[in-house]
Amino acid sequence: MKDLFSLEGRVALVTGGSRGIGRMMAHGLLAHGARVYISSRKAAACDETAQELSVHGVCLSLPADCSTAEGIHGLAQAYAARESRLDILINNAGAAWLAKFDEFPEKGWDKVMNLNVKTPFFLTQALIAQLRASATKEKPAKVINVASVDGIGVNPQETYSYAASKAGLIHLTRRMALRLIEDNIVVSAIAPGAFQSDMNVAARDNPEELAKRIPARRIGRDEDMAGAAIYLASRAGDYVVGATVTVDGGVVYTF
Repeated sequence: MKDLFSLEGRVALVTGGSRGIGRMMAHGLLAHGARVYISSRKAAACDETAQELSVHGVCLSLPADCSTAEGIHGLAQAYAARESRLDILINNAGAAWLAKFDEFPEKGWDKVMNLNVKTPFFLTQALIAQLRASATKEKPAKVINVASVDGIGVNPQETYSYAASKAGLIHLTRRMALRLIEDNIVVSAIAPGAFQSDMNVAARDNPEELAKRIPARRIGRDEDMAGAAIYLASRAGDYVVGATVTVDGGVVYTF
């Protein structure tokens, strides 16, 4: 039991790991002993964050634009050139788009659906050899998809493609989980609520005002997100197959 949440000897890859929720999760994995690769589209930001997080453990930068097929395969090849196995894949990279119904553009649909739904599937597919190399019945590999409470409840904002993409990702997680458990790969998801990030402007700029609408009366803290990632990535989460863990202070029940 004392090693239930240990990640010693594990290797992880976190997409969108240079900031926000991705950075929070990467920090948590490092603190519990994992060697962590972070990836993001902006190379300078990715390198800088990896250097900053390296005080907590071995953190390495693998910049890539995983919104395209070329970027996905480039990231997978870059990872495979460094590691023969992958214990933990966190599909966190994502995008959002806000526009009124009558004005919502096709590019706002395609960009969000591609990155939020297609990328988690095809990046997992591209890294399946490394995941299988790690996975055993006693110690399964992990794939964690980062969804959102917006994929569970309906908030007032006109983020049509974002809500649809996160709902789709939650169901995709279930479908992937049923197939990949055959290979001793456990797939699960996290549905965050309000955490400070560039994507969640309200949580970033007006956390106290936003907290009034959350049953827990606060927005999420770094350790809340880190804790969820550690739980699912570690032995503690081995039996959580296809499920989505909601980390939102109860806000999804107020939509």
